[in-house]
Amino acid sequence: MLAINFNQGWAYRHLDLEDEAFRPVTLPHDAMLEEPREADAPSASNSGWFLGRDYEYVKRFMPDDAWRGQSLLLEFEGVYREAEVWVNGRKLAYRPYGYSNFYVDLSEALVFGECNEIRVVARNADQPNSRWYSGAGIYRPVTLWAGHRDHIEVNGISVRTLSIAQADAGATQGDWASIEVAVETSASGSLQLHIDQADRQGGKAGHEVTVLAADQSASRQVFKVRVNRAALWSPEDPQLYHCRVDYVSEDGQRDSDQVDFGIRTLEWGRQGLLLNGRRTILQGACIHHDNGLLGACAFPEAEERKIRLLKANGYNAIRSAHNPCSKALLAACDRQGMLVMDEYIDHWYIHKTQYDYVPHFKQYWRQDLQDMVAKDRNHPSVIMYSIGNEVGETAQKRGIALTGQMVEHIHSLDNGRPVTCGINIFFNFLNSIGLGVYSDRKARKAASGQAGKHQGRRRKAVGSQFFNDMAGLLGADFMKTGAMLPWCDTVTRGAFARLDVAGYNYGIKRYVGDLRRYPDRLILGSETFCSDAYRFRELAKRTTRLIGDFVWAGMDYLGETAVGAWEYSDYASLKNCFGWLTAGSGRLDLTGRPLGEALYTRVALEAENGPYLAVRPVNHTGDKHSPSAWKMTNAIDSWSWEGCEGRPADVEVYARAASVRLLLNGREVGQARLRGDCKAEFRIIYQPGSLEALAYDKQGKLIGRRSLQSAGPQTKLSLEPERHDVRSGGMAFIRVSYSDESGIVKPLRRGRLTATVDGGELLAFGCAAPFNRGNFQSVTTATYCGEALAVVRASRYCARLSLQVNDGRLRGQVDLKIQPGDTADEPCSEVWPLAETTGL
Repeated sequence: MLAINFNQGWAYRHLDLEDEAFRPVTLPHDAMLEEPREADAPSASNSGWFLGRDYEYVKRFMPDDAWRGQSLLLEFEGVYREAEVWVNGRKLAYRPYGYSNFYVDLSEALVFGECNEIRVVARNADQPNSRWYSGAGIYRPVTLWAGHRDHIEVNGISVRTLSIAQADAGATQGDWASIEVAVETSASGSLQLHIDQADRQGGKAGHEVTVLAADQSASRQVFKVRVNRAALWSPEDPQLYHCRVDYVSEDGQRDSDQVDFGIRTLEWGRQGLLLNGRRTILQGACIHHDNGLLGACAFPEAEERKIRLLKANGYNAIRSAHNPCSKALLAACDRQGMLVMDEYIDHWYIHKTQYDYVPHFKQYWRQDLQDMVAKDRNHPSVIMYSIGNEVGETAQKRGIALTGQMVEHIHSLDNGRPVTCGINIFFNFLNSIGLGVYSDRKARKAASGQAGKHQGRRRKAVGSQFFNDMAGLLGADFMKTGAMLPWCDTVTRGAFARLDVAGYNYGIKRYVGDLRRYPDRLILGSETFCSDAYRFRELAKRTTRLIGDFVWAGMDYLGETAVGAWEYSDYASLKNCFGWLTAGSGRLDLTGRPLGEALYTRVALEAENGPYLAVRPVNHTGDKHSPSAWKMTNAIDSWSWEGCEGRPADVEVYARAASVRLLLNGREVGQARLRGDCKAEFRIIYQPGSLEALAYDKQGKLIGRRSLQSAGPQTKLSLEPERHDVRSGGMAFIRVSYSDESGIVKPLRRGRLTATVDGGELLAFGCAAPFNRGNFQSVTTATYCGEALAVVRASRYCARLSLQVNDGRLRGQVDLKIQPGDTADEPCSEVWPLAETTGL
């Protein structure tokens, strides 16, 4: 079937305001991001104090006459939440889960020769319904699938690797590979397959295989294909193939469809997790679905950027915490070689928030999992499914049985990938003695306690927020030591026995003992602290059944505010009060800038040997900051601390080395041996100039060096685009900073910036500050650590995109060339003028 972009020509308004005019939008669109943030917001810190509302989206169009008599399916990749789809006044679909893709059959619903109306209702007014910022509305793309009545089904092509003949485990090319291609059609007919290797730009690169099927009697046909000189997909070399299927029905109707896939094998057992026969250790990061300043919108460029930044900082895997990820993110992972654990949900039948998905879970979990697997199965990057996160139900007999049912259901759909569940071992114990972190009663209590009573003042923590605060006060050992209680094994072994891989949230202290106690168990650190990265890596190198680690979190995110923030009184206020916006727990900040923890992780996980340098804010040396167990350090890679001359400075050096030396302006100011970790700490006196770290092996040989330079006296506004051209209609990410003439950032310079755009539109403008009373929909923003980020969309009708930024005194500008766009991105249906959609 033909895939038609259906993202343009929409308009939306609040559902409860019938007199409100419709506003035009292009999908994806996050309606919650445009709401005000208020001190009495019912979801409070969960959502970052954004209000929740109900919305209706409308699209009016004239259907193409060529569609007459055809099969028409409208795909929604994600609508948050409780989506209703109405066509010409008739309700055709309802899907409550806000993260599932779903399909609506329009074949008999459209009226040709007349204006048709599609109306989508998204409900987000009942708050709180999520433990983090969810976004709202049609926040992922919409596609119209059109084809003959006899056609290849949507998601009807599945490809899997059966075997690879290769001389050495882990080789990038096999002598040959055997793959299986299954094709489902709406009616019997003949099929022809064309398989060819894709180049890095998505075109053909040779190795074409053509297969003709003679069987015309079945609507599902399975082919076994031999691919010679097969280029294998791996994180290091993510080679992709195209598979195009041509179909002719018995009465001569034709259809064509194609999928991208990778040739790779996946095995798991006592030898660990094997990719193409070679052991692979998952060095992963948990990520939420939002894209920072862009909210929940799943723009392909933003999803691609997120994966690129994480890969550049040493991660080879991501966990989609705690919901199925977007198609755009999976495609980015395929292209860039990022492994994926796709996770289903955050709760089962026990409420975590008052208005979450629990009432719908029993009816829909099978369909939700089916749609997740159908979305994932052709992606070589997807190597594991997760059925939940910190679901205390796994400590109960009913929940253990449900664990087995969900695993069996996924295996019936896809038996080529293992299934796990992120289980907080300590929380399971608490649940078993009636002190569960989550309960229906606590969810009601939290909702009533947030119902506009506090007017932005500090609120009493309940549920996970209470335990997050406890961990912040008591340190990272709070949950890890709790997991060592002797009863914890009793309340987790039932669920773990039903999983292919046992997912441990904050259970690193149990790894060695449990691997000894359960010789067939595979253990995955499904959620971990950054400070445990080195310990994990060293354990995993000598323990094959410890297959991976996923740190919380790879990139900062909206909502669940301050859980990982180390902030001082000049930037932030008390925790759990109005103004906090982000979690603050990312190794990359909200704008994608790598923090000192990201540099530490690169070294701890042996993505690089270092050395790296990072410095805690010198203007706050010795000052008290907000507590968090999810923050190891607030150091950044800067030696530019104007006005701090003569003050103590805390310097951190990360290196895979026996010892390190620290030089300031050529003079040694410290040295340290590295034992039991890859981090050394020094306190020195700040003086501007050159700070250099030297790393040595056990024999005293210099094996690496790195330096930081102080900024010069001049100050300017620097605008640095991540790429120097942009596709027509595409997005550009441009970092704005106070710097010297050579581009060295000055983190202590503050200002309020104003942005203007020519040749495009400003989608978002903001900074990474975890405490921020504003939003990202304004043309102005304050800086944080001397920086901000602008996200701009290029016009389809201009040749050049220009961004100008000023603070009232300094000005900066950058111009980008706009490259011609793909015509497939243009709207493919006649959209009625906006005037026709106002006042409906």
